[in-house]
Amino acid sequence: MLTGNRDRLIFLPTARMKFLATICLVFILPVIALGQGANPTRAQIRDAEQHLSGLGFWTGHIDGVWDPGSRSALVAFQKWHGREVTGQLTIDELDAIQNSAAPQAREIGYEHVEVDVDRQVLMLVSEDGSVRVLSTSTGNGKTFMDEGQESISYTPRGRFLVYDKNFGWESGPLGRVYYPNYISGGVAIHGSRNVPNEPASHGCIRIPMFAAREVSKALKVGTIVLVYDRLSFVSAKDWVKNPKLKEAALTSLGAEVDEEIVSPAKTKSGPQIIRRVRPRVVRL
Repeated sequence: MLTGNRDRLIFLPTARMKFLATICLVFILPVIALGQGANPTRAQIRDAEQHLSGLGFWTGHIDGVWDPGSRSALVAFQKWHGREVTGQLTIDELDAIQNSAAPQAREIGYEHVEVDVDRQVLMLVSEDGSVRVLSTSTGNGKTFMDEGQESISYTPRGRFLVYDKNFGWESGPLGRVYYPNYISGGVAIHGSRNVPNEPASHGCIRIPMFAAREVSKALKVGTIVLVYDRLSFVSAKDWVKNPKLKEAALTSLGAEVDEEIVSPAKTKSGPQIIRRVRPRVVRL
């Protein structure tokens, strides 16, 4: 009896130890491995995607697959919070994601778009202040040739309106853009296959391809776009309070897109009016 009891006393703790060791292997080692640079598990990726999406970062499908949408959301998160921009999911990034607050727009109370040039992010802002955040790449400040003249790759700051747009791919002297939404001359918010972590465009506001079509659907002609940095910010609340001011601004922009030409050929109702689009250089 004593031997049997002694055996039980020895066996039961040993079983518990084995059980605890198994728990450690299942739950702790993956976390340690992730911190050491191993590939994250599907569960960890899904957890990161869910938290990022909950904060407002545009992840694409939440499916536990580390795809361009997942990486873009992490890059936008790292940019917003001033972290090292790696696009790599580690235990430190998971911990930061789980313990961070959602981004805040500079203005709320109306639907619009904000482009934070310092952080290199674009935000779709709802009337209630909720946001959807994308990584972006704006003008890099370098010179380039524009119709034979030297220009600066600069993204203008201020308040703008989407005054024209195109669907699918559009080609220009500087290259091709995807679903462009024009806000100032040839400067557009558009999809690009190349959206680096730093400013790299000729002045356009590049966004990831996976989100370009949905962004285009949201950015109807007349959408307000605020582009700012730490030194400059222009509010559009007066446009919201007095829509006629916004309409006048949009009409003025429309006049820059189209021009009317009186054709020598006359019709029964009078001179023939031809409308044509003025040429513009897409900034990319």
